[in-house]
Amino acid sequence: MSDKIFNSYSNPIPSIRYDIQRISIEENGQPLIYFYDQLGYATSDFALPADAEPILSLMDGTRSVNDIIKFSSDEVNKDQILEYAQFLDGHRLLDSPFFHDFSDEFEAEYEQQSIHTSSTAGSSYPTNPKELKEFFNQAFTSHEQSEPVASAKGLYTPHIDLRVGMETYVKAFSAIKNLTPKKVFVLATSHYTGLYGDFYDNKRFIFSSKDFDLTNGTVKSDKNAISLIKEQTVHDEIFGTSFHDRAHRIENSIELPLLFLNHIWKQDVEIIPVVISGFDELFYAKDGFLAHQIEAFSYLLSQQFNDDDTFFLISGDLAHFGKKFGDSEPASKLMDDVRTFDDSFMQAASLNDTNKLLRIIGDDYDPFRICGFPPIYTFLNAFPDLTGKILHHQIWDEKERESAVSIGSVIFT
Repeated sequence: MSDKIFNSYSNPIPSIRYDIQRISIEENGQPLIYFYDQLGYATSDFALPADAEPILSLMDGTRSVNDIIKFSSDEVNKDQILEYAQFLDGHRLLDSPFFHDFSDEFEAEYEQQSIHTSSTAGSSYPTNPKELKEFFNQAFTSHEQSEPVASAKGLYTPHIDLRVGMETYVKAFSAIKNLTPKKVFVLATSHYTGLYGDFYDNKRFIFSSKDFDLTNGTVKSDKNAISLIKEQTVHDEIFGTSFHDRAHRIENSIELPLLFLNHIWKQDVEIIPVVISGFDELFYAKDGFLAHQIEAFSYLLSQQFNDDDTFFLISGDLAHFGKKFGDSEPASKLMDDVRTFDDSFMQAASLNDTNKLLRIIGDDYDPFRICGFPPIYTFLNAFPDLTGKILHHQIWDEKERESAVSIGSVIFT
């Protein structure tokens, strides 16, 4: 046993990790508590009998083994409670020194790797390259395609599950299939920076220099360009950059659009992959520190990547609404409001009206959780003279969960 595993009768037992989801399931007629760790630290497929809930509720970070024994039956002794706490700690379920050492080492190991291995392969598309090619060929045959453009600077595209967003994906990527850029700057939503506590405090733009190993080919990163950006920005907080890329490890917002680039383009391209954390501060302080970070970072993009060889891929979905996302009403009752909201958002984006875009999002503090706002707002601030054309909009209605997600695509020429 590691010497960091919890081992005390008198000290408080560390609480169950706040970022672990406990889900009630049933297997072979037995009720279970399934522990889902989206960051992948805990033992996978870990579950406990449902009758463990009372003792789990007592492990709130304030009670010791000596305290918990007072709530237990005479059949349970202190050693058994300690062993149970150690069992949970060993599976990385407690917010303990052992867990923090493990997670730090786990993330450091990822950061040292030169390859980003796909976290989405097999979940919504085939893992076999030949099957994936057939999957894409079928999709581009069965869905309406856009007229290919002769030139473009950027594409706003979803990163939703391919099985529910293919209509929009096809409209988006068919529009750029004839382009031949040498470099793709990817600005994508970051879904997980908040799970890293203050690790990314004031770091909004998180780079990775890894090559992305995907089912239909490896996409290499432009390490020279990323190194240059690092030299220019890492010592000045006004740019808000980070080159600790652990936020990329389980992220899907870059992987999924890259699959389409691999499919439609024959030429090799290098990428500069960046995930962008939330811009909520803008809603409260439109001229605060975050606004100046966005201005500085956008200026860097406009000065160094405004050339014919660089294409921008902006990855973001639109509204997330309904009961799964915290709304009191089901998605079905919000559909009309969301369509109106999405239309205003996409129109403002296509016209490159950043003031209106911020007003639409910020007036009610992002009422429909538009996850694509940070990347598209950054792109538009970098290239204020560009205008776009809306290609598609659709809503995935998850009726059984009374929730929905909307997506869309815009081409900027």
